[in-house]
Amino acid sequence: MTETALDLAHAKMEATPEEDAARLAYFERLSDSELFILLAQEAEGDDLNPDVFEVQGTQMVLVFDREERLADFVDGSAPYAATSGRTIVAMLRGKGVGIGVNFGASSAMILPEDAIEWLAGTLGHGPAETEATPTEFTTPAGLPEILVMALDSKLATAAGLASGAYLAGVTYDTGQNSHILAFVDAKVGAETALAAAVNEALTFSGIEAGSLDVAFLKATDPSSAQLARVGLRFDLPELHEPKPIGASGTDPNKPPKLR
Repeated sequence: MTETALDLAHAKMEATPEEDAARLAYFERLSDSELFILLAQEAEGDDLNPDVFEVQGTQMVLVFDREERLADFVDGSAPYAATSGRTIVAMLRGKGVGIGVNFGASSAMILPEDAIEWLAGTLGHGPAETEATPTEFTTPAGLPEILVMALDSKLATAAGLASGAYLAGVTYDTGQNSHILAFVDAKVGAETALAAAVNEALTFSGIEAGSLDVAFLKATDPSSAQLARVGLRFDLPELHEPKPIGASGTDPNKPPKLR
């Protein structure tokens, strides 16, 4: 079986236990991944009733990043649902339940309740809004490579939300200098999700006291042409219709409820 992105992140974390960046990268990948959660019974509408197991004295639900891994673990068929890791973490917050990840695989991991609470809090920490007018865009300089890589990885999960983005240095009318990631032709209503994605990339890159401004432009905006000349471009993937996932699938645009 080909290794998944979660397998690779787990292996790097295990190989470098002293590196906070590797640990943060694992949690980011877990949050972004589509996970299959074992249910006690078939889902009813938007309500999920996860099967809760006791492992090493801890109550937890079991999730897998591949359907085949879930099937191998239960040695047959069982009710399940597919949703993002961040959705599962949000559902479990405050429930006193942990998560068992990929049991039976090399990337098996136990996330206790306190890890779930920390991750939920980290994912729920949104960016702050400010107002200032850019007066100049410049080639980005001095940004840690780990942040650029984190942005590239994060934006790869934002399929269809914008046509692209530019990373550049920026000077504002207040005289302040910073860096900016400007999205071009973002879909209506996608601004909050894109800003949150950038905030997560910054957080999970492990850069303390770092900041990155976010803006939204139309391709016809003169600033877009300026950014195209000096900025580092990120191309977001096109959105493809998801294929049916089989038993107990849920609408990805309508997060399930935990019972």
